Amino acid sequence: MQRFSPRRQVLDRSSHPLRKLLFPVIAAALSVAAGARAQNSLDITADYEARLALYLRVHGLYQAQADAYWNQVAAKRHIRNAKRREHQAIQLSDYVLAQPPVYSGPPMPVNPFAPPAPPRKRPEIPVVSDFLQAAREYFDFMPERKSEVEFKHAYARAALAAGLTKEQVVNVYAFETGGNGGYDTQAGVTPTRSRAISPAVGYNQLLSTNTVSLLAEHGQHFLAVLRHKAQSRAADARWAMERKIEALKRMVAYAQSIPPRWSEYDRVAKQTPKGFGMHAAVLDIDIGPLLQVEKLLDSVRFARAKGYSTPLSAPELELMNLTGDGNGFDMVSMPQSLRERVPTANFFQPEGYYRNPVARRTKVVAHLIAEMEATMQRGAQAAGARDLAAAF
Repeated sequence: MQRFSPRRQVLDRSSHPLRKLLFPVIAAALSVAAGARAQNSLDITADYEARLALYLRVHGLYQAQADAYWNQVAAKRHIRNAKRREHQAIQLSDYVLAQPPVYSGPPMPVNPFAPPAPPRKRPEIPVVSDFLQAAREYFDFMPERKSEVEFKHAYARAALAAGLTKEQVVNVYAFETGGNGGYDTQAGVTPTRSRAISPAVGYNQLLSTNTVSLLAEHGQHFLAVLRHKAQSRAADARWAMERKIEALKRMVAYAQSIPPRWSEYDRVAKQTPKGFGMHAAVLDIDIGPLLQVEKLLDSVRFARAKGYSTPLSAPELELMNLTGDGNGFDMVSMPQSLRERVPTANFFQPEGYYRNPVARRTKVVAHLIAEMEATMQRGAQAAGARDLAAAF
């Protein structure tokens, strides 16, 4: 009896006549498939290169127009600044009157053969808990946090003492927070969302860079206010205030050691633990209102220094708070006839303009101010804004 051999069977099958007949057919089919894949790859490459060439041509024309436009905006801004230094009148011709070019061509095609791009890592924006931890570690400071009602009353007292009006303060608050923000509300953080979109905190959404610069520029004034408060406190409360003053002195000393440039304040505020720690001061019942009021008051002083004696309306004050004193004053000092015609793009850098949907949508200064007024009116009806108004 012959034994069964699997190896023998395999060898026998490999030499089967049918195998010999099928091999050329299979090889031909594989060759055809490989050729089809190669042709498909060539077709995909040709299509990508054609679409890329079209995009580069169309977008190149747009980019040339955009560069020319924004260069003209910058040149006109320099002309206006020079005229103001010489106390010369600003004319309509000193602004770019066309709207910025908008790209409407084909999108940039995706390279089908490029390896997948690694996920972009956005720098983590610190939140209130980070500010508190850094303040404790680097300045031995823990802000004295009170109820919302107490904080609003402290804010109102500080605003009135500085000469700001109820209408200015309440409407700026309504615009910045929608009328319901708390003194520790951070931009982007909600009861259902923990990721911040900005380090801005408080009633007029003070940026961490603002806090650092205000401590550097006005720190001695803040210390004087706290020392005056300490004199009227009972023994225990005076001791707590003195501890707070010592912590504030450390923050002020560090802020004043930074080179007095906005870029340096910005770097420290956004990239260093000490910068995070200083921003915790905005949460303190004594220091926070001073910081936020001083930010608004700086804009008022800027306008006065430029010879603008008319009291700033709430939208005008917010223009300066929102776009910076220089650009804001440019719009504030503009007569209504010019506001109706001058595009908002004149007061932004290109990146800031394209990131600002309100500036793009409103198109001209008059419409921007009108939208801000409408937003303030809506926000002023919210409970938080009514509470702040009552604090006055």
